[in-house]
Amino acid sequence: MTQPRPSSSHTRFARVRERLEAYAPPPGWPAWIYEFALFGFKQGWACLFGASMLALLLATHLFYPDHAALARYDFLTLAALAIQLAMLGFRLETWDEARVIFAFHVVGTVMELFKTSAGSWIYPEDSLLRIGDVPLFSGFMYASVGSYIARVWRIFDMQFEPWPRRPWPQLLAAAIYVNFFAHHWLPDVRLALFAAMGLLFWRTRVYFTVWRRRRWMPLLLGWFLVALFIWFAENLGTFARAWSYPDQAGGWHPVAPMKLGAWYLLMYISFVLVAAVHRPVGERPISRNCRPARRRPSGARR
Repeated sequence: MTQPRPSSSHTRFARVRERLEAYAPPPGWPAWIYEFALFGFKQGWACLFGASMLALLLATHLFYPDHAALARYDFLTLAALAIQLAMLGFRLETWDEARVIFAFHVVGTVMELFKTSAGSWIYPEDSLLRIGDVPLFSGFMYASVGSYIARVWRIFDMQFEPWPRRPWPQLLAAAIYVNFFAHHWLPDVRLALFAAMGLLFWRTRVYFTVWRRRRWMPLLLGWFLVALFIWFAENLGTFARAWSYPDQAGGWHPVAPMKLGAWYLLMYISFVLVAAVHRPVGERPISRNCRPARRRPSGARR
């Protein structure tokens, strides 16, 4: 009998997650430690694409031959494309997530073209696979952010409550994106954008399941933690000379903490793009007391 083909929304990680979630350690502190370890494992899995890209940046910075026939940036572009195809081919990523990643690639490349022309940062090495001053691998760096958000949303079964009514979240995301360009000529209104974000989402909680209980945290705090992680990753990227800021021309030093604000705003745009694929609020009601999540049937996947 022919076996049914797996749904495009299922990945190979689903069965691994089922086995890990079915494990029953002794109650008390062993269960807390297990849940914390499972949280770290799931987060690491959600970061798979971004972690692969960072590993490539560092490895090529340290070991790539200076006079190789293929430029380092071109190798990074081809390697990033191979990783993306492999994740789809081995069902480590869904096609819905791939569509989100493509949208991030386009949005990020457009921003890169403008920002490099304005001198905000530079790509110091030569390459063939580029548009203007922007090597094509840079779009995959934005795509890695989209990949993480889409995957973590699915892996942790995230839901958000209360969620602002349309079209306010989408309009705010558009205003943030426009400000990334317009502040070069017009006053920078990012403080007003932060205030609008706070007004829209100050009551919003993100509900998620690590293991057996439904947990929650303020959504604004969750965005900050992800932006902080991206800032750390950016420091690794500039250390690897994948790109550099004007004040790093004389030598590498950490990226200014002020960049956290820009990453927080970009985090919001990323979130709204992913929300176009994943529903922000699920169909089932969410308990304010975060009661234990209902156990899935043994054959269920997400």
